[in-house]
Amino acid sequence: MREVEENQPPYTGKICCIGAGYVGGPTMAMVALKTGLTVTVVDLNKQRIDAWNSDRLPIYEPGLEEVVKQTRGKNLFFSTDVEAAVRDAAIIFVSVNTPTKEYGFGKGRAADLTYWEGAARSISKATVPGSALFQGFKIVVEKSTVPVSTADAMTCVLQENCPAGVHFQVLSNPEFLAEGTAIADLTQPDRVLIGGSMSKEGIMAIEALASVYAHWVPRERIVKSNVWSAELSKLVANAFLAQRISSVNALSELCEATGADIDHVASAIGSDPGIGPKFLKCGPGFGGSCFQKDILNLVYLCQSAGLTDVAEYWLQVIRMNDHQKRRFGKLIVDTMFNTINDKKIAVLGFAFKADTGDTRESPAIDICGTMLNENAKVTVFDPEVTEDQIRRDLASFDKSNRLTVVKDAYEACQQAHAVVIITEWKQFRDLDYRRIFDTMCKPAFIFDGRNILDHDQLQSIGFRIQGLGKPKTWNWRFCSSNQ
Repeated sequence: MREVEENQPPYTGKICCIGAGYVGGPTMAMVALKTGLTVTVVDLNKQRIDAWNSDRLPIYEPGLEEVVKQTRGKNLFFSTDVEAAVRDAAIIFVSVNTPTKEYGFGKGRAADLTYWEGAARSISKATVPGSALFQGFKIVVEKSTVPVSTADAMTCVLQENCPAGVHFQVLSNPEFLAEGTAIADLTQPDRVLIGGSMSKEGIMAIEALASVYAHWVPRERIVKSNVWSAELSKLVANAFLAQRISSVNALSELCEATGADIDHVASAIGSDPGIGPKFLKCGPGFGGSCFQKDILNLVYLCQSAGLTDVAEYWLQVIRMNDHQKRRFGKLIVDTMFNTINDKKIAVLGFAFKADTGDTRESPAIDICGTMLNENAKVTVFDPEVTEDQIRRDLASFDKSNRLTVVKDAYEACQQAHAVVIITEWKQFRDLDYRRIFDTMCKPAFIFDGRNILDHDQLQSIGFRIQGLGKPKTWNWRFCSSNQ
């Protein structure tokens, strides 16, 4: 591999990406910015492509708009013409959705590869005589998170449907982006993983892709492996991160029961270099498009291999996450005299994390659903999530029109019985809580699901406040002794 790296010239051709979503769009924008190569992002969804070509991008990500504006129309293009883009590029990224199956074998756990196979067939169809090739073959790059051995299946589909004499090399190049910091992650990645066949052509394909990243990523951060290791590494990385979140969330419940403080515990164990401080912040549960989907995929792979105990181990990570969402909702009801019927609850934050407008698997959906099922009047404010998205996510819970969506945090809190912090937006730390307290019904409750507020200060104002994993400061059952 080193001999190829030293002697093979860098790739200078065009690049295509099938899929203009949360991964494909930002990744290709960064590739265009850093390499100067011509990059075309294609998608059959015309509305999404039109948004990428407009002043309001289809996704919110800090710094993304600036990168797109620097490159769009110069060497970055967004189009619905899949065939032309595939034909003209020798490197083709596939970044399509691979959701959890909702039918048939593996329902609820296995990855649904319908869109992935459709992309493979589109590539074959567009690869006509005269199409751009690299050293006699096209390089297809799995950017989507896929099960182990998907590259083999993709190679089969591609080769069975392309013109005679045309060959493909399929690489795995999983993304390790975090929503909210995707541009920073792309600018200075801690690693770029490229997996491929260990044949001569496979190694050449790996080096061609590595040369693209080498425009801005140090060579020592470009990790090369066989294709199966790369495919599995993505699933395992997300499983490990989710495992840490579920672990600290499990401990948060123990802290509440014993009077310990989860922030103190997390700080103490995080100072151990073998553990480290990252992903030790408790909260209402993890969300987003990756963690749950990838763990379920991992569970299905283990079950398919007959590894029942291993599958059960990873499944417990999701069970604990579901438990954390349920118990936060129950904590709200229990604290407010065992009833929130007809009470206004102000929910601050609906995205699954700060600095994104993504609500996929957001804990806010389940928590708001719990409160709506308890007949509360739920008023939601999130600075980036649209009202339409919030209403779609809660449609199955809001049968009595008890949901309101507003565009201002103070409006959400006015005449509320409680404020519930679900997303850790910085602006929620900076609100005038004295002003909020004066407009709320009394007793005025705050449930800090992210532990981002100054609890002592809020108590001095008069709030009854409860954070996750924090010692209980007030209990209505002993109200007289809390005065």
